[in-house]
Amino acid sequence: MKRAKEWVVGEKIMALIEYSKEGSFLSPTKNVAVITLNREAALNSINPELLDELEQALSTAEQDSEIRSVIITAKGEKVFSAGADLKAAAEFSADPDKAEAFLKRGQQVFRKIENFPKPVIAAINGLAVGGGLELALACDLRIAAETAKIGAPEVGLGLIPAWGGTQRLPKLIGMSRAKELILTGTPITAKDAEKYGIVNKVVPADELMSTALVLATQIAGNAPIALKYAKDAINQSFKLSIEDGNELEAKYAKELFSTKDLAEGIMATLQKRKPEFKGE
Repeated sequence: MKRAKEWVVGEKIMALIEYSKEGSFLSPTKNVAVITLNREAALNSINPELLDELEQALSTAEQDSEIRSVIITAKGEKVFSAGADLKAAAEFSADPDKAEAFLKRGQQVFRKIENFPKPVIAAINGLAVGGGLELALACDLRIAAETAKIGAPEVGLGLIPAWGGTQRLPKLIGMSRAKELILTGTPITAKDAEKYGIVNKVVPADELMSTALVLATQIAGNAPIALKYAKDAINQSFKLSIEDGNELEAKYAKELFSTKDLAEGIMATLQKRKPEFKGE
């Protein structure tokens, strides 16, 4: 994996995020971008600089036509992310306007993940609380290590989940469960998170990345434009009536009928071979 000190954008060295292109036994092509939070000593907490580098990493993955899916994970075996950097938050407490800017910046980057044109998987290697949980919630799918714990402890600090937690969590697991987690602030185990529907799968810690990479490459083998439209249509389903949702489906399906990928998918099926999608 390419280390952060070797990842340079323009003249800036990315220090808080590691970025690499990976594959799995399912595909010889390295078509998965792995974005790794690299603040292990600070519990992979999120500060303004990390948000900037995370956004840059996402932009790099978006602009790379070889990348078909993304994994977001973190350094270390114990912590995915402890959330917002409390040292930064303490500095903002005397200046609500700066605090608001930090909150809105986090919301902006997490919306970029949610609306990213390529599927994004969170590989939760350990504790994911506060903004760490909200980062995972912005992803499309979540795989967790058995040792992971998940929680929204903000009310115990005098805050609320403000990077999308109060909005995404109820949509994912229902109002009652979301209120239980947010209002009590009590963390839950990975297994309970799977039972609640927060994570898609729980695996042994030493199988986390291999599992995430297999899933990512499985997704990456599908038609890129169809993946983009399918993700957006699902996201829009929370905002649209069934009639408007059907209109969006019809619009996207009509556009897909003019793509080379659909022609390739149909031909490959008829010829009983694996399709070779180009994103065209």
